[in-house]
Amino acid sequence: MESSSPATVSAGHGPGPAPADLLRRLRARGAGDPVTHVERVPARAGAPAPWPSWAPAELQAAFTRRGVVAPWQHQAQAATLAYDGDHVVIATGTASGKSLAYQLPALATLLADPRATVLYLAPTKALAADQLRAVAALELEGVRPACYDGDTPRAEREWIRRHSRFVLTNPDMLHHGILPGHAQWSGFLRRLAYVVIDECHTYRGVFGSHVAHVLRRLRRQCARFGATPVFVLASATSGDPATAAGRLTGLPVTAVTEDASPRGGVTFALWEPPLLPPDSGAAPPDSSSVPGQAAGNRSSAPALGQAAGDRSSAPALGQAAGDRSSAPAPGQAAGDHSSAPAPGQAAGDRSSAPAPGQAAGDHDDLRQVRRSALRETADLLADTVAEGVRTLAFVRSRKGAEVVAANARRSLDDAVPGLGDRVAAYRGGYLREERRELERALLHGDLLGLASTNALELGVDLVGLDAVLICGYPGTRASLWQQAGRAGRSGQEALAVLVARDDPLDTYLVHHPEAIFGAPVEATVLDPANRYVLAPQLACAAAEAPLTPADLVLFGDGAKEAVDELVAAGALRQRPTGWYWRHRERPEVDLRGEGGAPVCVVESATGRLLGTVDGGSSHFLLHPGAVYLHQGVSYVVDELDLADGCALVHVEEPDWSTHARDVTDLSVVSVRSYVDAGPVGMFLGEVDVTSQVVSYQRRRIATGEVIDTRPLDLPARELRTVAVWFTLSPQSLALAGVQSADVPGALHAAEHAAIGLLPLMATCDRWDIGGLSTAVHADTEAPTVFVYDGHPGGAGFAERAYGTASAWLRATRDAIAECGCETGCPSCVQSPKCGNGNNPLSKPDAIRVLDVVLANLPE
Repeated sequence: MESSSPATVSAGHGPGPAPADLLRRLRARGAGDPVTHVERVPARAGAPAPWPSWAPAELQAAFTRRGVVAPWQHQAQAATLAYDGDHVVIATGTASGKSLAYQLPALATLLADPRATVLYLAPTKALAADQLRAVAALELEGVRPACYDGDTPRAEREWIRRHSRFVLTNPDMLHHGILPGHAQWSGFLRRLAYVVIDECHTYRGVFGSHVAHVLRRLRRQCARFGATPVFVLASATSGDPATAAGRLTGLPVTAVTEDASPRGGVTFALWEPPLLPPDSGAAPPDSSSVPGQAAGNRSSAPALGQAAGDRSSAPALGQAAGDRSSAPAPGQAAGDHSSAPAPGQAAGDRSSAPAPGQAAGDHDDLRQVRRSALRETADLLADTVAEGVRTLAFVRSRKGAEVVAANARRSLDDAVPGLGDRVAAYRGGYLREERRELERALLHGDLLGLASTNALELGVDLVGLDAVLICGYPGTRASLWQQAGRAGRSGQEALAVLVARDDPLDTYLVHHPEAIFGAPVEATVLDPANRYVLAPQLACAAAEAPLTPADLVLFGDGAKEAVDELVAAGALRQRPTGWYWRHRERPEVDLRGEGGAPVCVVESATGRLLGTVDGGSSHFLLHPGAVYLHQGVSYVVDELDLADGCALVHVEEPDWSTHARDVTDLSVVSVRSYVDAGPVGMFLGEVDVTSQVVSYQRRRIATGEVIDTRPLDLPARELRTVAVWFTLSPQSLALAGVQSADVPGALHAAEHAAIGLLPLMATCDRWDIGGLSTAVHADTEAPTVFVYDGHPGGAGFAERAYGTASAWLRATRDAIAECGCETGCPSCVQSPKCGNGNNPLSKPDAIRVLDVVLANLPE
């Protein structure tokens, strides 16, 4: 009664050991026990339901041929709601068969009505391709499913528009291609019966707010053609899925949350790599013996706001990465630099970010405490593959995924020549053909092990996986459970291992398992009323067809005010029949904000295209002299042509690795408003957050020894955004009992907690905002805490924080004070995306800082 493909895959080594036995073997391979906790997630029996009476016999037979004997109760419930015309979201666990819940009503309608059409939206191309395989495998006559995305050849697009009745795409293609070309899609949209939105929990923050308006634009065009499609959404387990889905679609949505699918038991281990001997001479944490691997992935920092975790084409939702264990000196800025994107780039996890004015990597070699999480994960991957266990390892960065795969291959080939061929890396930036071949090889058992970025976190059907390794906490419990759920998808027992980085947050979690296993999953947060999103989306809608007063109701609160602003700015012209777009070219609105067009990586000698790197990461990964890894092969960059978007490389296996080093800074541009509260000042204004890659280090692979530092001449990147900040006089801090040496830790902790609590006030996501704290800032000349919008021009979050400053900071203070920990934890002052490794932090002094602010700030 599985809803996914029933095909079983032979690992080629016979059945592997049971998860508990496998874990015992892994624990015994070194000195000491690295496992701090083992959680047993019990198996669950399934509760089947009969096929709905409306399901055609032909469709039932097709599913039965694929191994689906009958649906589970939650599948039948959601499918019947959708077939009856209710908008529905099914929010159940990984591998619970959510796809059947939307395939059943959609395909039944296509079979009953030969003119009906279905539109499927996925956040990643891999997921859309996987769903295409699943629908095509049913072999239903007349459905003609097809993917329509950036990889679709031009020659096929016209056929898809005219003949496909089940089109699989993504929000980006809907925004850039389908809606602007709605006249060409009129036949498809006129007959649209269902819109399926898969993995809808990924549409969060500003990205989710953009997607919400893309869906409203879709509803508007459908209404113009006389169609009112039913929306069916699928989500991972999340808090209040009905509210989030309703906010995303603008429609009343019924939630189905009771999971009736069977589930094999999961053995979930928390794994802390062993301490390194102080005289081991080992490379810095997270270094590797593979050419091109960054020692610690620390100084290979991404562009402002680009996730140091997954620099793939998919957004890095909920990702945190990097091991920054060094503390800033007194007076040096610290904080959450992760959400400061380059112009046009979305907020991400900038865990490798240095303090402003400090070169990234300055402190990388000061502390060598634990064995690298990357090396530990590579060894575990090699061990599980050697046992015949099909394993997926999630790694935060593209380079990390390459390194884990390469190290595992080398270890396996040393043990059994040729066995390393059964391990590969999977990440964004690969060519379409490579991605599809890797997916095929994993599905058919040609590959036993895969090291992947979060590109495979979502619902790609990976049948028969036995184990999942998670290299570092991915930033949210929702993401952690999504990744862990990739194992055991055929109902068998599975093993999941979280390998902790040498980072206070990861260390806290592996020693406080209740923070993982006893806490609820986060809610999905988005705000379609955000005027910084609403105005450009209304401009796109007007370019597609003139806006009418009825349209403003569709787009919700703030639409009329946003239209008035567009008229005042000269973007729209008001006429008796509506508001018209005034320009010849369409508005340029980037849903994901990935920092510009991708840069092609081309082999100089042959002209062969190896892959792509998003523009936001190109300065760090493709600077001249950089070592670039692609499926275990090392290349050295000869030239980076930013104007043409091309990097030329040649094959080389150097005995050194490269580490880009950048400097960042934040400066105040203007003050819009302020409150003078004696020793405390509260400000709202514009700031510039800048980043420039200035040099790179070459380091000896075996030892981590710095060979030399070479200068680079790359342009600076600047984010102009809106920030809220408060200042305190040094005297007020001293009177409150905060010693001068403790000021950086006090401000840093207060900043983290303030960022964590702002979503309560601003309806934003933590990953949409950034922060910085410093004991003396050049522009304020005082101890200062900044919190800023991680989007060009601002996104309204800082304004909301300024308007509710007293309530916001009181909630922040109470959250810190009421937390039961002694010195600070992820529930109060630690951040999953801290650029300084959550160091220094002073919980008691943060309370004192906020007490000073609240005592002086008017309500």
